[in-house]
Amino acid sequence: MDDRTHYRPAGSAARGPYAIEVAPDDETWRWTSLRVLELGAEESQGFATGDEEMFVLPLAGSCTVVCDGEEFTLRGRRDVFSAVTDSVYVPRDAEVVVTAHDGGRFALPAARCTRQLPARYRPAEDVPVEVRGAGNSTRQVNNFGSADTFEADRLIAVEVITPAGNWSSYPPHKHDEDLPGQEAALEEIYYFEVSEGTDAAAGSTGRPGAGFGFHRVYGTPERPIDVLEEVRTGDVVLIPHGWHGPSVAAPGYHLYYLNVMAGPGSTREWLIRDDPDHAWVRREWEQQQPDSRLPLTSADSGDHQRSARS
Repeated sequence: MDDRTHYRPAGSAARGPYAIEVAPDDETWRWTSLRVLELGAEESQGFATGDEEMFVLPLAGSCTVVCDGEEFTLRGRRDVFSAVTDSVYVPRDAEVVVTAHDGGRFALPAARCTRQLPARYRPAEDVPVEVRGAGNSTRQVNNFGSADTFEADRLIAVEVITPAGNWSSYPPHKHDEDLPGQEAALEEIYYFEVSEGTDAAAGSTGRPGAGFGFHRVYGTPERPIDVLEEVRTGDVVLIPHGWHGPSVAAPGYHLYYLNVMAGPGSTREWLIRDDPDHAWVRREWEQQQPDSRLPLTSADSGDHQRSARS
């Protein structure tokens, strides 16, 4: 089902200097945004953060970030499947310039906020890497901007890697109501990338860009939503409400997604409720081992991008 309200295929959300720009419209989307910069070698892009706090997160390549005159150097990485990356948090009401060293792609996950916090660099070595689930529901979570590991006003952001053939965001869950201790109301953006194939060393991969996965979102009778999409590199899915999951990685292709979340609650926390029809699946994990392929990446897994500035 091709729902262009909530599904933005690669290229459809390009605007101005951004290969992707999804921002609040004050009607159906209020809190979160995502922009992706694609820059050539030594190319720069400046912007003002306005009423948003954000991260500068290298997807591919390294860069220098200058925030209100303070400079940070990001080693970055070759791609999202090669290493955990460092990042920079930049506050609201700031002037920022991103300069690519040798060219690359840089995600700017953001959220509207009230407090102005200081800019901060987070090295890759400081990012908690979590292996979540078991069996073919095992996935890797890079908690660079999670609520319990990094201070921000409203923004929550993490990376997830699902190995080829596995399911993640499963059991399906939701976070669209404020229920103290149970659920937090959070909009969410999923940005996807897919590996070129898991057997590259044997030279048996398909054509570049052939990899794919699937993503599901569904609602309740009171708040309907219905999304079932084949996702590829550069695709975006917006989740204003409803149950979401699974995200499914096709055999032969690892699936990556960047999650961006924020909402109106007074407390910044990630609280979810599983779809009760499928919550029982978690009990099966007690009898299963985590997928031995994970963690697929780490801060020490190499392929960081380095330059003379590093």
